[in-house]
Amino acid sequence: MMIQIDWKKLHSCVLVGALAVTASVAVLPMTSAVAQVRTLPDFTDLVEQVGPSVVNIRTLEKVSARAGSGGAGDEDLLEFFRKFGLPIPNMPRQPPRQKNPQPQDEEQPRGVGSGFILSADGLVMTNAHVVDGADEVLVTLTDKREFKAKIIGTDKRSDIALVKIDATGLPAVKVGDVSRLKVGEWVMAIGSPFGLDNTVTAGIVSAKQRDTGDYLPLIQTDVAINPGNSGGPLINMRGEVVGINSQIYSRSGGSMGISFAIPMDEAMRVSEQLRVSGRVSRGRIGVQIDQVTKEVAESIGLGKAQGALVRGVEVGSPADKAGVEAGDIITRFEGKPVEKSSDLPRMVGGTKPGTRSALTVFRRGGYKELTVTIAEIEADKPARKAADKEEKPTASSAGQVLGLAVSELTDAQKKELKIKGGVKVEAATDAAARAGLREGDVIVQIANMEVANVKAFDLVVKKLDKNKAVNVLFRRGEWAQYTVIRLAR
Repeated sequence: MMIQIDWKKLHSCVLVGALAVTASVAVLPMTSAVAQVRTLPDFTDLVEQVGPSVVNIRTLEKVSARAGSGGAGDEDLLEFFRKFGLPIPNMPRQPPRQKNPQPQDEEQPRGVGSGFILSADGLVMTNAHVVDGADEVLVTLTDKREFKAKIIGTDKRSDIALVKIDATGLPAVKVGDVSRLKVGEWVMAIGSPFGLDNTVTAGIVSAKQRDTGDYLPLIQTDVAINPGNSGGPLINMRGEVVGINSQIYSRSGGSMGISFAIPMDEAMRVSEQLRVSGRVSRGRIGVQIDQVTKEVAESIGLGKAQGALVRGVEVGSPADKAGVEAGDIITRFEGKPVEKSSDLPRMVGGTKPGTRSALTVFRRGGYKELTVTIAEIEADKPARKAADKEEKPTASSAGQVLGLAVSELTDAQKKELKIKGGVKVEAATDAAARAGLREGDVIVQIANMEVANVKAFDLVVKKLDKNKAVNVLFRRGEWAQYTVIRLAR
């Protein structure tokens, strides 16, 4: 049985079907686009709400100038015309110069930044670097009123400053909850980039807890921030200030889509201390720390890379008195986990000096609980260099399998380094050299076992499994660090 096909009818059906499909496809993107436009944020209400609370900050500095010095350039110009036989042009007459000009102080513009009103009675928050070194601070409100501001206090470590103007009934900002801030959330900035007052820019939160500072985990955004935006507010869609625009990453000096803001919860803690005492008091325990790598964590039995590796302990510091040793890994502070090394300075720094705090340290394969009394932070002390002017004892060659030749430590070296024992590296080759060890280093532990002297070093090395990586804790100067020696390549 044969079936006959009417090709003209089939062709027309295909065309009609194609048109129907094309029409349906054309409608869908339009509907989707309209829906998308409706969901885009509208910042107009936020600008009206928060805009009056944002201020422009200008700073002035005094520079010394000598009266009557302006004529020196004219004399040089006249000499130029005389030297080359050129006709001398008519020049305005200058007043006679004083024989003994007196230095005079002149106020010159120093910089422009932003800030925002923290309280109705005139407290204004900004960045410390905006007012640092200024002899006079001028605050201009959106209604064009200008006030001389008094600096209440600055904190360079957090880059927070608090200034006060003599005014009342001012529109204060609402402070938001930074813990509710989410990556991808829309945010807005208002400030004075390049001196352009009340400039509004917007973007999203790119990341939180970004480690770019010693004491503050910063908020990263792609909001356009430029010179002059410093000190201005970062605002969420509820009209609350969640951060202070403070830093940018830039190769040109302008915005490149990566900017950083100080979290408002941290800023409020700092500003409260500035308001009460004009300064910020932070805790310290006196340790030099470093990150814990995955390789080191696995080799010493810690498991995962966490905590802060103690490279050195300051003599007489709270940590020294509490029994913290170089090579310890601090894993908890006041019961809270120290996930990475940068967490520890923030935890300790936020603790009131005089507080007795609990420390958990990982030492030689086990955990140990210590109690440390927090001291107030002070200027860092320079590391001392270990002096070794005594004759070197004969080196042992028992560590040749590791590429090490070691010798006994002298009593003076032990005293200088504040250690009870160890061996000094006289030569490091092959596997030891590849691990970063070098002459002059002092080995205090191998494979989680203490090395008090050359004899103990020999015993430990003989028991090592040569097919496994060996963790080594050593001192270089005053600081301690781990490395891993791998014999097989």
